[in-house]
Amino acid sequence: MNQKENKKTWKVLESEYLIKRPWLTARRDCVELPDGRTIPEYYVLEYPDWVNVIAITKEGRFVMEEQYRHAAGKVSCELPCGVMEAGETPLKAAKRELLEETGYGNGVWQPLMELSPNPGSMSNTTYCFLATGVEKIAEPCLDPTEDLSVYLMTREQVKELVDRNGIFQSLMVAPLLKYFYEYD
Repeated sequence: MNQKENKKTWKVLESEYLIKRPWLTARRDCVELPDGRTIPEYYVLEYPDWVNVIAITKEGRFVMEEQYRHAAGKVSCELPCGVMEAGETPLKAAKRELLEETGYGNGVWQPLMELSPNPGSMSNTTYCFLATGVEKIAEPCLDPTEDLSVYLMTREQVKELVDRNGIFQSLMVAPLLKYFYEYD
């Protein structure tokens, strides 16, 4: 498989950044395909890696968040999540985000899966974790732009949200479906 994958990779002939901002970096690549054809304008959005956490309390409640997502124009029910900071490991970032956004921490942590938001045009990875036996250890410490509410939900409530499309973000639904498939 690896030999075939190497044969299928594209060669970047030139690359130009169109915009570089903290939350948006876009570049235009000129690429050569394995068969020699070129694509003069292939656009890539560069983002830092992301993390999300299925956090379950000692009492078996799921720690969920609700916040407005401007690009979608709607309030969204989500897993605790966020952007990895430079130099952070995925696990360290996941623990930090859970604590900052919800005040929950401790527990037993394990990686659940890695996802690409959109491998055709985005450069980053989302690292998903399962944290069981978490407990409230602090008050949330939100960033100035964050405005979210934290809820504790039963397994049945979360499954119902997934079933009726109550969780809009695919990077949240995928790890929840994996969790319910593996741990139900």
